[in-house]
Amino acid sequence: MKWFAAAALGCTLLPFSTVAAQQGARVQDIDTSLSACDDFDNYANGQWRKQNPMPAIQTSWALRTVTQEETTAKLRGLLDEASSKKQAAGSTEQLVGDFYGACMDEAAVNAAGLKPLQATLARVDAIKDARGVQTTIVDLMKVGVRAPLDISSSQDAHAPLDTIAEISIRGLGLPDRDYYLRNEPRYKEIREKYTAHVEAMFKLAGYSEVQAKEATDAVLKIETKLAEARLSRVELREPKNTDHPMQFSELTKQYPGFDWAATYKALNIPQGKLNLSQPKLTTAFLTELKQTPVGEWKAYLRWMVLHADAAYLPTTFVDENFRFFGTVMTGVKEQRPRWQRCSRLVDSQLGEALGKKYVEVYFSPEAKARAREMAVNIAEQLKLSITNNDWMTQATKAKALEKVAALNIKVGYPDKWKDYSSVKVTRGDFLSDVMSTQSFEIRDDLGRIGKPLDRGRWDMTPPTMNAYYNPQMNEVVVPAGYLQPPGFNPKGIDAINYGAIGVTIGHEISHGVDDEGAQFAADGSLTMWWTPEDFEKFKTKTACTTQQYDNYFIEPGIHHNGKLVTGEALGDLGGVNLALRAYEKSREGKGPEATVDGLTPEQQFFLAEAQWRGALVRPEAARSQVQVDPHPLGKWRVLGPLSNMPEFEKAWGCKKGDPMVRAETCKVW
Repeated sequence: MKWFAAAALGCTLLPFSTVAAQQGARVQDIDTSLSACDDFDNYANGQWRKQNPMPAIQTSWALRTVTQEETTAKLRGLLDEASSKKQAAGSTEQLVGDFYGACMDEAAVNAAGLKPLQATLARVDAIKDARGVQTTIVDLMKVGVRAPLDISSSQDAHAPLDTIAEISIRGLGLPDRDYYLRNEPRYKEIREKYTAHVEAMFKLAGYSEVQAKEATDAVLKIETKLAEARLSRVELREPKNTDHPMQFSELTKQYPGFDWAATYKALNIPQGKLNLSQPKLTTAFLTELKQTPVGEWKAYLRWMVLHADAAYLPTTFVDENFRFFGTVMTGVKEQRPRWQRCSRLVDSQLGEALGKKYVEVYFSPEAKARAREMAVNIAEQLKLSITNNDWMTQATKAKALEKVAALNIKVGYPDKWKDYSSVKVTRGDFLSDVMSTQSFEIRDDLGRIGKPLDRGRWDMTPPTMNAYYNPQMNEVVVPAGYLQPPGFNPKGIDAINYGAIGVTIGHEISHGVDDEGAQFAADGSLTMWWTPEDFEKFKTKTACTTQQYDNYFIEPGIHHNGKLVTGEALGDLGGVNLALRAYEKSREGKGPEATVDGLTPEQQFFLAEAQWRGALVRPEAARSQVQVDPHPLGKWRVLGPLSNMPEFEKAWGCKKGDPMVRAETCKVW
């Protein structure tokens, strides 16, 4: 089972003006016509939003989006340089330069049409029987098409030093099962438009009107059956719901109808212990293999190929894919420039090759040391909170402190870089390059099965503008891309660094003791280390946050699902509390920082949090996010935690009854 919580941003990119580093909070962004005690998100960001309306290519819009664009522009500079001259075969420069160059050659991609996919599509077309369906499903998985089977490596939840196989069933084109099953008008509308999109893609691939409709009917039939058996997003947040360890021999006996032995052999993975993430869904998949006609499976598999590779095909496919998944699903009006798409793609496909070049140029030892110091200080505050609280017994406190003491903090980039020497990339065949890098990642991942856990691996690339906590590894990871102005400046003042990036680090550290992380012990095992009485008290405290977010509406009739966002909301609440206390502790012996532009250090801290966290989101994207994303919308990541804090109330002179002062405050750490 794989679990990690990230501080999701949900931003797309565009060219924009450079974000200037400054010492204090960005007073020029504040809307002084508003009250800080009414809506602190609008107060802190209102003027910036007036001067910087959301561009057509954005799903969400925030100050950090601009910083994210700066990172993409830096990557483009590295890639332009690498692709502009002939590089030594197999070198990092050759890999990233030729991949980027092939991606940027839109004319060549258009001229090739579907030829690069012919071998894959021919494999689907050649299926004669149920056996052929199975072998093709496995062949597609080797090149990154989960249709719907996915086998990957996973840390053993009960023997955390071991790496085992994880078997999952995916295969949905829409983001979540509810899009297939619920009958409210907005879900029906999405299904209708998705049906039209699938038909359009089949037509672009050469199907007639009648053929496209028949194929689409088959696709929706299979996807709906899979959706019916899939756990809900809330159910998926409970670790025990996806914890089903067994031996390979048990898999073959309990889930017959698939040649598991041949599959393991084809993927070159050892037969041994594994985890089956969703047994009911696996049974539904096997039932469909048995009952659904081969012709319908062929249509589904062909769709899965087109869907998975749509972004790498000629412009007609790219545009149709964007029309539905960009405009319909998220409200974006225009597609990003190709250089942005290609830069991001190199980062996702060859992330540690490009990331190594990025940190050499843009990430200093000083930044790494300053960020690590902040993280250590924030973790110390969690220890103090555990030690001093009055609701946990000493037995549970000891286990909690053991977990925080074992926390591994990773900053910037991996100690050991990934070896891409087996990857083949050429300038002339973009889709083949994508398949080559995807196949490498799959081989690299499957190659870990049956081996001791490698704690040096990262789940994000160094230039990533994000961070995460992995409860099984008990680690916080903060990539270099996240550690830059205005959220972080190694030469900047503490109030801003702790208020922006410090809150993010605190958020991730808090995940170790949120409603999910609290179920994993210090060694990463899925173990109940609380006394039953203490865990009941803990659940009572988290219920306050669940109820709070259930009452945050994005529009009439649509609100956050408190149970879905509880973990991330607890991370936000814990993050800002821990970061503030760590900031105050860091000033001991130094004296308070100066008031800047009339703002006290505490006010600057809270402004930094709001200006880094706050974001506008398009209505279409917001509707999807509250359905599938465990993160609250940006607005509520400001208002939610800060309205629970007496320190915020004091810093801004708010009073009881103000919107930013909750009558019933929630607090855990």
